[in-house]
Amino acid sequence: MRNALIGVAGFVVLAWLGLCAVLYFYQRSMLYYPHPGSPEPRMELPVDGAVLRVLVRPQVGSKALLYFGGNGEDVSHNLPGLAQAFPDHALYLLHYRGYGGSTGAPTEAALFADAATLFDKAHAQHKEVVVVGRSLGSGVATWLASRRPVARLVLVTPYNSIQELAAGQYPWVPVRWLLHDKYESWRYAPQVTAPTLMIAAERDDLVPRASTDALMPRFRAGLASLRVLPGTDHNSIATHPAYYGALRGSPQPAPTP
Repeated sequence: MRNALIGVAGFVVLAWLGLCAVLYFYQRSMLYYPHPGSPEPRMELPVDGAVLRVLVRPQVGSKALLYFGGNGEDVSHNLPGLAQAFPDHALYLLHYRGYGGSTGAPTEAALFADAATLFDKAHAQHKEVVVVGRSLGSGVATWLASRRPVARLVLVTPYNSIQELAAGQYPWVPVRWLLHDKYESWRYAPQVTAPTLMIAAERDDLVPRASTDALMPRFRAGLASLRVLPGTDHNSIATHPAYYGALRGSPQPAPTP
């Protein structure tokens, strides 16, 4: 009996180690879901080790908007709504490495560096740059706003950290030691100086509300505000009729008596 128990325990340990190994070696394929992209004209942005495709709606003037999407998002789908909501802004929608015709492979360090390169290019022509990040992109946008003079920061379905979300999904795995790309927005939020709006889905099934709420106090007092779009989940939030108005900063409608 004792030998049988030892054998079972050994099998369980080996199985656990095997699962940890699978998660370790394949974690980025579980985090990033590249897409081929749409055929709209794009600007090519050379960066270290890759050439990025950036969907651009040119506009003369001092205002621009940078958009960083989710981990499986084709950012070009946002162009019509953003163009209508921000008619006086030049628009730059980044296809991450490996997405939409961009070369290279996505990693946290690479996406951060690419975001800074895109900001510097846009800021050289437009002195007032709004940065919008959705889901995975909220971590990219938060880091960028902690390093660059962003005029305004908008975070859609933001999280405290990817590490925290992964630990919630895999509580039996030592995520802290295995995860490469942690996207710790809480670490960068205190350095942000731009007015910040966080937009949450009422029924978010991927980013728990607790994660969004945990990020809020990491910003300087009075800097960040939260708006919740009712009846939406993580993927449907952009279909809410008030979504693009919220990005623009339109006031919330008065409650119905």
